[in-house]
Amino acid sequence: MDSITSTAQSWLTDFFDEKTKKEIKNLIENDTEELKERFYKDLEFGTGGMRGIMGVGTNRINKYTLGKNTQGLSNYLKKSYTDTDLKVVIAYDCRHNSDTLARTVAEVFSANGIRVHLFSELRTTPELSFAVRYLGCHAGIVLTASHNPPEYNGYKVYWADGGQIVPPQDGEIIAEIDALSFEDIKFNANESLIHLIDEEVDEAFFEASVKNGSFNAKGKDDFKIVFTSLHGTSITAIPEVLKRAGYSNVTIIEEQAKPDGGFPTVKSPNPEEPEALAMAIEKAEEIGADMVVGTDPDSDRLGIAVRNLEGKMELLNGNQTMVLMTKFLLDQYKEKGFKGNEFIATTIVSTPMMEQMAKTYGVEFKTALTGFKWIGKMIKDFPNSKFIGGGEESFGYMVGDFVRDKDAVTSTLLACEIASNAKANGSSFYKDLIDCYVQFGFYKEKLISLTKKGMSGAEEIKQMLIDFKENPVKSVQGSKLLWIEDYNTSIAKNVQTGEERTIHLPKSNVLIYETEDGTRIAARPSGTEPKVKFYISTNAKLDKAEEYKSVNSQLDTKLDGILSELNL
Repeated sequence: MDSITSTAQSWLTDFFDEKTKKEIKNLIENDTEELKERFYKDLEFGTGGMRGIMGVGTNRINKYTLGKNTQGLSNYLKKSYTDTDLKVVIAYDCRHNSDTLARTVAEVFSANGIRVHLFSELRTTPELSFAVRYLGCHAGIVLTASHNPPEYNGYKVYWADGGQIVPPQDGEIIAEIDALSFEDIKFNANESLIHLIDEEVDEAFFEASVKNGSFNAKGKDDFKIVFTSLHGTSITAIPEVLKRAGYSNVTIIEEQAKPDGGFPTVKSPNPEEPEALAMAIEKAEEIGADMVVGTDPDSDRLGIAVRNLEGKMELLNGNQTMVLMTKFLLDQYKEKGFKGNEFIATTIVSTPMMEQMAKTYGVEFKTALTGFKWIGKMIKDFPNSKFIGGGEESFGYMVGDFVRDKDAVTSTLLACEIASNAKANGSSFYKDLIDCYVQFGFYKEKLISLTKKGMSGAEEIKQMLIDFKENPVKSVQGSKLLWIEDYNTSIAKNVQTGEERTIHLPKSNVLIYETEDGTRIAARPSGTEPKVKFYISTNAKLDKAEEYKSVNSQLDTKLDGILSELNL
């Protein structure tokens, strides 16, 4: 506790503002537990940049922690690009303080002689990724905590290719940051280097989104969409993109259309949560809509609900949406003729069905660690290959490579194209998905997230993962364990034969069990939230669409049994 108090007292110098010092003094005198939570560590970069609760302290998002990040990044940019007129672009979302924090970040860059393009108002994360290359910038920043609760904010760093920073670059930037003291931050802005941007970049992004996400779908006049931005940034882009692509029957949930970092109408602004889309689904049932689309605050994730076989709206998971989007894109490429250099991609905790699809179409399949930055890195690492599309189970998808991060704007348009076309052809999004199960195998997944907050929660998550590794399952629902994939050691071991193979991905705190029948159970800590996550995938053969309900019920029963066996 002495070291924590000492760290907190270092924030009582004249460098820090009076409000910050007053709050810290109060914590030291009256709330040692809260003081501990705020100063026991420095915020770290995870799978989606840096995210944390807003407030004073080294373990919080505030002008000093983000200022230090920006100072370190400025120093790194100058070392990476010598004798260059450096440029960065900054966007921010709807969260409390995002606009003021974005301004602070811009001021620190400018104080270091770096030219800044700052969006004049909130904009989506995919537009920021697009803007980095469009404006010829050396880096980009977006102030967002994605779908985290209202008390969070965050800081995502993009490089010149429009993708998020990845190793070893992220480590090099972190080393620059760690070498600084807070007093090294240059806060005195050079206003002449800060330029506000808006309509020109908007126009270019909308045009690119329509070009990449539109496929001349039939039946647009007869296709009804209900859209909710969940109080986030997508209201600035998705309605306009849908309009330009020819969709006129779009009903916007007005109660959720106004950007608001408090997210007053939902418990969580996360489209993965069924409750978040409840208002939109209710409206869809009322007006007889064909599809519901909802996005998270920075508009990189999308949730989709469509009519099931009974005609009721059903929320699909990220794997289901990803599979059908990818198949549709593959069909488009196949029609034009594959060139032989195409690939699709997903992450190690997403559905194995993506690999089966790649084999069927004869395209390359690449898999990455969790986090879309790794898919963006593939595009940079393989410049002679053509990225068709890909996604991850956590409701993220990327269409082509004009954006280098998950993109709910273009993915929304793609989903509407698929569904509108299917309806016009006498089918539906849901029926087309079932056809995928018949063709590639019926894979069904379930995600269990356990929240463990604070210092004690971090220790609990660490211990849970140790226990999961040290006490491996012997079988799952009667199917014997076959492989253990340990991404910490980069070794996959066949427990029946002793065979070992090297995992050619960066080391990560992920453990995956695979049984003889292809059931997979993965465990990892979240890189963006105080959670431990368990991903379960199982499968069955579906001979024909008419057997969907019975086989689906069998897989549900099996998933419930797995959860019971694992005490989840």
